[in-house]
Amino acid sequence: MENQYENLAALSPNQCCSSLVQAIDAPLPLVWSILRRFDNPQAYKQFVRSCTLSAGDGGIGSVREVMVVSGMPAAMSMERLDRLDDDTHVMMVSIIGGDHKLVNYRSMTRLHESRSGEGDGGGKTVVVESYVVDVPAGNSKEDTRTFADMIIGCNLRSLARVTEKLANV
Repeated sequence: MENQYENLAALSPNQCCSSLVQAIDAPLPLVWSILRRFDNPQAYKQFVRSCTLSAGDGGIGSVREVMVVSGMPAAMSMERLDRLDDDTHVMMVSIIGGDHKLVNYRSMTRLHESRSGEGDGGGKTVVVESYVVDVPAGNSKEDTRTFADMIIGCNLRSLARVTEKLANV
């Protein structure tokens, strides 16, 4: 399954892609402990109302049914965990169904440690999330990218808020 993600930028004419970066003032192990919980995206994703595993135990190959908060242009998303690497801090997820326009969506999220020069020992984390998605009929690549970037950006900022608050407790 890894091979399908080797080059997220290898696009067909009807696809678009993007990468977003979020610096977080919290240690990588803390950020990873929240992000890696495939069965609990609502811990930091503010658009998620609930999540139920429909297959698996939260490990690779698991499928989750995510119910989205009202007001979003969808109610449900079916997502599969394709890779979860605790050593390299990489998570890959595919959207495999739902009532939304993110068809054939595949994402890869990587965490990197970034030590501050202050010698505080707390550490910082840089999160990079990249994705590829089909452009729906009647939409432009730019519209599709803007929508996906908005959702991912909100999720990454929320991850930063949640983990920074935990790190400062």
